[in-house]
Amino acid sequence: MKRLSQTARARPHLLTRGSRRQRRRLQPHSGQGSAPGHAMRAVLVLACLPVSAALAVPCWETASQRHGVAAALLHAIARVESGLNAAAVNRSHIERTASYDIGLMQINSRHLPMLARHGIGEEALFDPCTNLQVGAWLLADLFARHGRNWDAVGAYNAACTQLKGEACTRARATYAWKVYRSLPADAIVSAPVVPRAMPRPAGAITAVRVSP
Repeated sequence: MKRLSQTARARPHLLTRGSRRQRRRLQPHSGQGSAPGHAMRAVLVLACLPVSAALAVPCWETASQRHGVAAALLHAIARVESGLNAAAVNRSHIERTASYDIGLMQINSRHLPMLARHGIGEEALFDPCTNLQVGAWLLADLFARHGRNWDAVGAYNAACTQLKGEACTRARATYAWKVYRSLPADAIVSAPVVPRAMPRPAGAITAVRVSP
């Protein structure tokens, strides 16, 4: 394996929002496992925005700032999950998981009961800005539980309720690479440690090793 800095410009601030002028680390929301009221109130406000705002900069930046997740990372996940299609519904795994995925960030239907307690129904998830806020909140919660690393990004898609051990590791690593490859070239993020021969997500967000 080669150091990323030997083959390409290193992008050191992986899972934190920032710019060339502002690269301070932002923490996810303080709650671990339950949504804070102010975050969910913000989702409700954004639910009023029109569908035409699907890819509007304010939607991405608002989600990024509120939840401490890089806008570029959110965009890459949305691209991998739905192809940036706010109307996407994935029912391909419903027989296996008894769930389906909704909208821009492909929010899994197992979250619907929790979202309903905050006044967010399934139809609201077809609003791209609302869906993006929910997806960013879920990702921030994964960072709080798993750490700010590529394993947490992989867990956004692979919850591993059925997959265990190496199968879970491989599924998360595969997804993490898909997201990484969907990032823009100038995104301020660093590479996940996922060697091709042994797919394992990074243990730390500052890692810059990539496979040759």
